[in-house]
Amino acid sequence: MKSAIVLVGGEARRANGQEKYFFTYRGKTFIERLVESLKIVVDEIILVARDPDQCRRFHGIDGVRCITDIRKGLGPVGGLHAGALAAQGDVVFVSACDMPCINPAVVARLFNEIDGYDAVIPQWNPEMLEPLHAVYRRSSLLSYLESHDSLSLRFMVKSLHTRYVPVDEIRRLDPKLATFTNINKIEDLAQMNLQESGDE
Repeated sequence: MKSAIVLVGGEARRANGQEKYFFTYRGKTFIERLVESLKIVVDEIILVARDPDQCRRFHGIDGVRCITDIRKGLGPVGGLHAGALAAQGDVVFVSACDMPCINPAVVARLFNEIDGYDAVIPQWNPEMLEPLHAVYRRSSLLSYLESHDSLSLRFMVKSLHTRYVPVDEIRRLDPKLATFTNINKIEDLAQMNLQESGDE
């Protein structure tokens, strides 16, 4: 069984106080686009929110389960911990909520690379990784997250037996590498829409 964990619990400070998962791109919200893409390749989708009030904002979305952080204030590591505990799959895909163009074929490719590893992480170069667009073995993730000193995702990845997938290999499935697009500010979304209009 395969699971997806989508971290939605950020405070939206970099998005002018707006919640990025409800930004609209191509007529659908980010979270709707994410869920549609992930349903193609996983058996369950878990949203990890910061509190029950935030969870209630997703009640209208079919096919997802929303849970809350167990250990508060730890950022993405806290969300991963809660999500991994709740997941039923042996392997999990982890995503941030601000990635509206995730490519199901890329996610499937990452799942296919997990044999013999704890994690499969896309890599731009040795210093630039994509730990929030990656696949993890659930048992390995929990083993690390039950006892750790660092809140750094990079440190976590380096502590696991990780398979790094160069983005040039992923480019064969997604020539523009749109799957890694993340939007931190409403201005970024406006710029992306503008670029698309220019490409048409």
